[in-house]
Amino acid sequence: MDKHYLTPLFLPETIAVFAGKTDDPDSQIPQARALINALTAQRFSGNLVFLDIHTTGTLADLAQTRADLAIIALPPAEAIAALEVAGRIKCKAALVVGSGTTADMAGDMHRVARRHGMHLLGPNSLGFQRPRAGLNASVVGPLTAAGPLALVSQSGALTASILDWASQNAVGFSTVVSLGPNTSVDIAQVLDFLASDAQTHSIVVYMEGISSARRFMSALRAAANAKPVVVLKAGRKQAGNEAAQTHSGTIVGSDDVFDAALRRAGAVRVRSFVELFSAAKCLASRYRPVGKRLAIVTNGGGPGVLAADWVSEISLELGKLAPDTIASLKPLLPALASLNDLIDLSEEASAEHYRAAIDAAGRDNTVDGILVVHSPKSGIDAADVARAMADLQPRLGKPLLCCWMGDASVGEARTVLATANIPSFRTPEAAVGAFGNIASFYQNQQLLQQTPPPLSTLAQPDIEGARLLIENVLTERRKILTEMESKALLSAFHIPVTQTILARSANEAMMIATQLGYPVALKIDSPDISHKSDVNGVALNVLNAVGVRDIYNTMIQAVTKAQPGARINGVTIQKMARNKRGREICIGLVTDDPFGPVIAFGAGGTMIELIDDRAMELPPLNQFLARRLIDRSRVAETLGEWRGASAVDMDALEHVLLRVSEMVCELPQLREMDINPIIVDESGAVAVDARIVIDSAPATARNYAHLAILPYPARYEQIWPLRGGGEYTIRPIHPDDAQMLQDLVQNLSPESRYFRFVSSLKELPPSMLSRLTLIDYDREMALVAIHRTRKTDADGEIVETERIVGVSRYITNPDKASCEFSLVVADDFNGKGLGSRLMLSIMEEARDKGLAEIEGLVLANNPGMLRLMKGLGYSIKPFPEDPDFKLVTHTL
Repeated sequence: MDKHYLTPLFLPETIAVFAGKTDDPDSQIPQARALINALTAQRFSGNLVFLDIHTTGTLADLAQTRADLAIIALPPAEAIAALEVAGRIKCKAALVVGSGTTADMAGDMHRVARRHGMHLLGPNSLGFQRPRAGLNASVVGPLTAAGPLALVSQSGALTASILDWASQNAVGFSTVVSLGPNTSVDIAQVLDFLASDAQTHSIVVYMEGISSARRFMSALRAAANAKPVVVLKAGRKQAGNEAAQTHSGTIVGSDDVFDAALRRAGAVRVRSFVELFSAAKCLASRYRPVGKRLAIVTNGGGPGVLAADWVSEISLELGKLAPDTIASLKPLLPALASLNDLIDLSEEASAEHYRAAIDAAGRDNTVDGILVVHSPKSGIDAADVARAMADLQPRLGKPLLCCWMGDASVGEARTVLATANIPSFRTPEAAVGAFGNIASFYQNQQLLQQTPPPLSTLAQPDIEGARLLIENVLTERRKILTEMESKALLSAFHIPVTQTILARSANEAMMIATQLGYPVALKIDSPDISHKSDVNGVALNVLNAVGVRDIYNTMIQAVTKAQPGARINGVTIQKMARNKRGREICIGLVTDDPFGPVIAFGAGGTMIELIDDRAMELPPLNQFLARRLIDRSRVAETLGEWRGASAVDMDALEHVLLRVSEMVCELPQLREMDINPIIVDESGAVAVDARIVIDSAPATARNYAHLAILPYPARYEQIWPLRGGGEYTIRPIHPDDAQMLQDLVQNLSPESRYFRFVSSLKELPPSMLSRLTLIDYDREMALVAIHRTRKTDADGEIVETERIVGVSRYITNPDKASCEFSLVVADDFNGKGLGSRLMLSIMEEARDKGLAEIEGLVLANNPGMLRLMKGLGYSIKPFPEDPDFKLVTHTL
């Protein structure tokens, strides 16, 4: 049960090959001949069995064959028959290699595979490679060299190109998978396998599209949490949508949303084939994220300045040596060396000078990575400098990248660097860009660690009132809320709005304006007009009653003439916001296919499309994510002290973003939204105008299914009495629990640790600890029991401490209908009812998810656990694959 369900596909012990008559190559399809050559060109560590569905014999004969994986290279009609045979001989996985299979025939193959419980890669796949096992089950070329990098591609042609490049650049792979269209095993499932694959240290993905955003995000987050992931996506669409009814919907394109999704998943996106290769070089060198301060060591000012310019261009920081480092390094360098910004060693720099500078930068805490730029100089052997890099790199502990300028004279140096697995580039810009990918991964990992709940810790919003308002509008068969309704919805979530009153006549408008106090703003109120200013439907700073009367009449006439068919409710009156030095901000919402709702932030006002300032984030948000979202916008530069204006109240702006996030999570009917402008200054933020588009919620909207990232499920938090006195809290796990979980494991008795992990480990490795605490609540759940104690410290202060005293967990099985559980309780809390309560709680959560059965493996020599399972009504059976275990199951 600890093996990944795709292990029979990618790590098979025996393979049954269906490729036609092996003694008659002319009768085989071209892919079959290529496949057999690929499979037999080197020794596979397992067993290969070649079968022919026409001549193998009876089903009884076939039944003697036992295989994990069936590889099929036959015409589509025969491939379906071969799949049937593979199912009958109990293959757990199948690969259908080839091209040209129609969507209908692919559907037939998927149904056959499902019926037999096989995981199907293909049809129309070009196969996969596992170099360490000597397995080339592909038709994309010779078996690549073994290495720590995995490649997953939705394009066969691009897979072949990358492998060809890799063979010339000494880059090896743990796994290469070419998916192709119509495959049943999709990109999310492959990522899920690679996340737990010990041979894979980093992952490169080329993709063209996804079918399920939730599944893709879940797998990508799990993979990026375990190892670096770099994605190249094709098909970048033109931003903007003519059918959009808000500014945000007009501006935000699906490619922007994909960027936001990758950031939140902790992965890095590259935008060109060249960048993908650069990223692959860095990942193959096993560099890990550290920060974004890049020190540049050079022997020529010009190339160094070019590199520094590109550092600034892509929002990195130039790593500058600390004063004490400069003082100790200066005597070791040529007299003309400069260390103030760039580490310019001058044209006299030798290999020893480079060695001293890089060694110093490696020990300096102000530097996160080092780029060495070397230009050919008379009397200096470029290869000697490269050898100095190769000697230093193993003990450096920071990314080291090189750019050897020139060509003919530096060939040997590049060979030295390649042999030492040091990424080398031909231009300073490419090298800086490659470091930028490493730095982006570091920054995106911080976003990945955030698991906000759907509701913030702010005052409880009126969710039922908001839903009632939306239902009333939908009952009237409308989808666009009026300004009054939009502001009422914002108010239900405690977002400050300007007081707005609807006037249906000029006299009403004068009376309302007089009561509100001048100056006032007048705005046309119509569900059919998206942008009021486009039809002269906005008037600002109206100073008296006569002006209100005249503008009301003129506005009604002008709008009626500009849009004769528009329904006009009247004109809204609101007091002008008196924020003289306030900044205009827009916070918006768009609904993307397939990622769902996305929150947009940027500059507001009437020139919003022209300014095109948009930063985006997937909900839910917390304060950290809200601040990062603000920082990514261009308008962020104006929010501090600016041209005599005080800095704005950032807490108020974050407050609005958190409230918008709550709206998005709790109201699946929202489709588009503009809060534009929001006036923000040192005293707070207020929404001046708002436009909201809604639609009926999909039937699957239960439990936040409309979101690509599931929020922290705070609703499962409960307080229970402890047998013998006191109480404890059961709640879902989150990343901040890592140290408490480690403490629980370290303090378990050796017997308890063995019963839980079936090993003698004394503590959880960092990768495992990370995987157990940062989980995807959509496909797994871990509930922790928290016990709090109060003690008085040396100063007489009462200090409250928390510890995890128990964990129950389930992971959904590939059938999506059942799950596997685990349970551990601290030794000093045994016999206090924690185990029963944790199991009942995890079962209730699994039932709430719609799962039908929960199962687990218990060591046969663990009588306490078996008694607990029996008491909870589990059925206990022998586990056929291992007599040391019992299989316990319970229907949910």
